[in-house]
Amino acid sequence: MHPPSDPLDPLLERWRDAAPPLSEHLNAEVWRRIAAADTPAPHLSLFARIEAVFARPSFAVAFVAACTLLGLFLAEVRLSRLQAEHNTQLVQSYLRLIDPLLDTAGTTRSDAAAPQS
Repeated sequence: MHPPSDPLDPLLERWRDAAPPLSEHLNAEVWRRIAAADTPAPHLSLFARIEAVFARPSFAVAFVAACTLLGLFLAEVRLSRLQAEHNTQLVQSYLRLIDPLLDTAGTTRSDAAAPQS
């Protein structure tokens, strides 16, 4: 018993018949191109090296992701600092509200007027 024929078999046969014949030197040409791609360029300028690195999509995506994360981190640090300053101002305002005699040095006027021994 033979397996049922695949409907793609006639199409593949037609494609094989229409394909151009392979060159006799195809194997040598493929290995020559591989060797040329594996050898590093002798003297690339700094700009050419940077361009070659950023030409790879994987590195470009990683660089953009790293820049985005760095930006988010710096924004968080800035907001945290601003929030801390705001909290300090709120504490000072509250202390002035509950103790109007509190001066900027953190001592009350009654403490400053007391005799020192």
